[in-house]
Amino acid sequence: MAEDPQTFSRKNTHLGASFSDSVFTVLSLNRQQPIAPMPLDYPESFRELVRQFRRLPGIGPRSAERIALWLLRSPDAKSEQLLASIARARETLRTCRACGFFAEQEECMICRDEARAGRELCVVESATDILPLEKTGVFRGRYHALGGKLSPLDGVGPEQLRIAELLQRVGEERPSEVILALGVDVEGEATAHYLAELLAPGGIHVTRIAQGLPAGGGVEHADQITLHRALANRGVYGNGIPNGKTFGQG
Repeated sequence: MAEDPQTFSRKNTHLGASFSDSVFTVLSLNRQQPIAPMPLDYPESFRELVRQFRRLPGIGPRSAERIALWLLRSPDAKSEQLLASIARARETLRTCRACGFFAEQEECMICRDEARAGRELCVVESATDILPLEKTGVFRGRYHALGGKLSPLDGVGPEQLRIAELLQRVGEERPSEVILALGVDVEGEATAHYLAELLAPGGIHVTRIAQGLPAGGGVEHADQITLHRALANRGVYGNGIPNGKTFGQG
């Protein structure tokens, strides 16, 4: 016997509603309880190695991971030699007691070089500033690294720098000139001004390295401050050295 049309319609409507409710329930459960990914990662020893490399300046997570993989998997890595070199450097390298450069004895090679005829003393911010100046081949005097620059906001005052050692050297060695080869930022300018005031009462000839256009640079690309300093620090043009100044001759 055929069902009444109204009864058939009600049954189908009920079935449709039940199916929709079931689908909605399943989808809701899936959204509320996502499937967690498998906890797959490198072993702890490798992750610790990567963390140590990330402590190095300029090394990000991906670079640290690539370095660690190269050291462990490349036949050219020679990690044992690397470890031995680091240990030897930490054991033998020290700060030169005179200028603050890197040394393996009490004094560095520059301070021990008796053939250096220059009596000028060049003051720099850090020990790494000495090599670029030395490689020019122009300066034949002595160096003195301060170990930083004055920065009160960072808690760096005269006591944190090698300023007392500088004053002692100037008093003992009586250099013919003290050259301030410091940075041109605010801290560098403040440090240079502070040192000039300290050295002025002793009658020491204090100079500042020239500031201006870089080699290969043009006037049209220079900013106003650079052009101002270039004009203010202009020198006599001739004989290849401004003002006829040569180092290492008294």
